[in-house]
Amino acid sequence: MIVGVGIDVAEIDRFAAALERTPGLAHRLFVAGELTLPSGERRGAASLAARFAAKEALAKSLGAPKGLRWTDAEVLTEENGQPRLRVRGTVAARAAELGVRGWHVSLSHDAGVASAVVIAEG
Repeated sequence: MIVGVGIDVAEIDRFAAALERTPGLAHRLFVAGELTLPSGERRGAASLAARFAAKEALAKSLGAPKGLRWTDAEVLTEENGQPRLRVRGTVAARAAELGVRGWHVSLSHDAGVASAVVIAEG
């Protein structure tokens, strides 16, 4: 059963400018593993914008309640390239309230825009 669906888009250049303009923003939005590739190289702006869009979409799939912490949701990448969500803290608590048992997430970026869709499944 679908508990909620969320979708979000982020303009990549605008997101990159916000990260440059605001020291520490990346660490308020992302956990350390989201900021780097498995090789240790820093993720590009398009990848980070898509991850931000996923966190926004995740919040929408949960009804966008106040009090969710950005770092209580983590976008991981499986070895096959498929994105996956790991939730804890405030996000896990809200998901439990709604009976969410699983997540489906899709990320994309093209033509200067990053997008994400999240489905919360109960």
